[in-house]
Amino acid sequence: MSTPSDGVGAHDVGFARVDIDRAARTGDPEVVYGEGKTPEQLVTLLRTLHASHRDRAVLATRICDAARAHVAAELPDARIDDTARTVSLGPLPAPTGTVAVVSAGTSDGPVAREAAVTAAVHGAGVDVISDVGVAGLHRLLSVRDRLEAADCLVVVAGMEGALPSVVGGLTGVPLVAVPTSVGYGASLGGVAALLAMLNSCAPGVTVVNIDNGYGAGVFAARVARRALPRPAGEPQP
Repeated sequence: MSTPSDGVGAHDVGFARVDIDRAARTGDPEVVYGEGKTPEQLVTLLRTLHASHRDRAVLATRICDAARAHVAAELPDARIDDTARTVSLGPLPAPTGTVAVVSAGTSDGPVAREAAVTAAVHGAGVDVISDVGVAGLHRLLSVRDRLEAADCLVVVAGMEGALPSVVGGLTGVPLVAVPTSVGYGASLGGVAALLAMLNSCAPGVTVVNIDNGYGAGVFAARVARRALPRPAGEPQP
């Protein structure tokens, strides 16, 4: 698909100017944020990005059910993830390093899955560790070896948001915390978890916005891609 360039690394598709030079500047192509866009616009944007990045996958996030169905019909080679609400098109990069996506409970699954898909599209290997919230601490302790084996951790939790602090006290692996909007009334749609993570007493906990699995996945993949090589199973010094 060919679209006109405005001379500054963007392709004008009428309703948007697609940043086709972002991968050259940052190492990662532009990602389409799907909310507020029509199914037809999403198909156009994915096709435009794919045409400029044939060697690797491009990604769209926060795609509603109807739009995912339309994209699947128009782009049969696209990978649709209904849990993450994502669409990717093109070959995944060869994975470099490992991101472990750790989630507290099943209700945090959509945000955790968004992080996992994003990390894979951005070139990291992914280890998904689910349902290890602090209400059953033995579950988390049983996977400490997997936490230590990762190059970066994405820790996803709602309710009181305690899981990142606990994980941050168990390992020195770089960690990005993701508060989710899961919880009863006083959780305030994820604000309680966000504030808990921002106030973590565990050192080195980085925090993204509520439900921002995408942002966490990008951060973690970039950390993993730059991690030093190490023998299999040996923790990073």
